[in-house]
Amino acid sequence: MRIMIAVSALLIAVSANAATYNIDPEHSSVMFKVRHLVGHVTGQFDKFDGAFDYDPKNPKTWKAQATIDAASVDTKTAARDKHLRSEDFFDVEKHPKLTFASTKVGNIKGNHAKLWGNLTILDTTRKVALDLEIGGIAKDSAGQERAAFTATGRINRQDFGLKWNDTVETGGVLVGDDVDITIEVEGIRQK
Repeated sequence: MRIMIAVSALLIAVSANAATYNIDPEHSSVMFKVRHLVGHVTGQFDKFDGAFDYDPKNPKTWKAQATIDAASVDTKTAARDKHLRSEDFFDVEKHPKLTFASTKVGNIKGNHAKLWGNLTILDTTRKVALDLEIGGIAKDSAGQERAAFTATGRINRQDFGLKWNDTVETGGVLVGDDVDITIEVEGIRQK
């Protein structure tokens, strides 16, 4: 299935000017969508953390990292979630975490950019590219500075060793290989 992956659009700066933001899980989400027969199943991971460094004037300093608790997968169906946690998919006993670490940001046009990084699922690391929408910076009612991003992309679950499937009587398969990922990240600036 989808793991976010990569989970995420986060940035850790090389420059002293870049501010570090910790992901606010109450205002962030890691979601996925995968084909099931002729429809789609959506889900999310409920537990994750990470941080990003962000200076709007210096994109070269943007970096991100995130860790996702594989056992927190939630598709709103208990039996399916149990199967996703099993050895057939995420094997959460042996591989409890999914991780993402950015490697660069580029192709910046207005509030859009490309975020490249390494996504690790089942101890398999692959390079991924995410489309990044920059939400901006604002202060909340408590005076905390927040920055927000939306990252979207597609991975092939087979590339990460998520190979389980079942053939149906029409000759097709139960689960598609392409997983669409959407990550909504809002971070709180650290002092």
